[in-house]
Amino acid sequence: MSVPFAPGRFEGLEHHFVLRVYFEDTDLSGVVYHANYLRFMERARSDMLMLAGVDQRAVHEAGVGAYALREANVRFRAPARLGDELVVVSRVVRLRPAAVDIHQRVMRELTIVAEAEVEAVFVAPSGRPRRQPAEWMERFAPLVSKGN
Repeated sequence: MSVPFAPGRFEGLEHHFVLRVYFEDTDLSGVVYHANYLRFMERARSDMLMLAGVDQRAVHEAGVGAYALREANVRFRAPARLGDELVVVSRVVRLRPAAVDIHQRVMRELTIVAEAEVEAVFVAPSGRPRRQPAEWMERFAPLVSKGN
């Protein structure tokens, strides 16, 4: 039996990615270890791109390039604990030829657990910034949100 993969969903311009906190995500005190929020947000960004029609794997395998984080400013607001269901809400706030800025919130119901401003730069295999594929720019343009 095969269960279809669900890369989250768009609600307007925001992408929603649902996850559950497992034991492996927590630290000695029983709350989510701070670095794991970056992992949660990475998964959400990757699935947002997939759902928007951006094939990161194909472009990487073709030797064109890939996204790399240049900056991530994370604010931790409330603890998440084992068993919590979280939703990572992501929205594109700025699009440039070689980069994209994304605002992300990790939510537990109506509580903001963590939020981040992330800048992802498109880099060539050499590691140098380069223009992202034109098709990606076309797919991102309708997703750019100016609101906070």
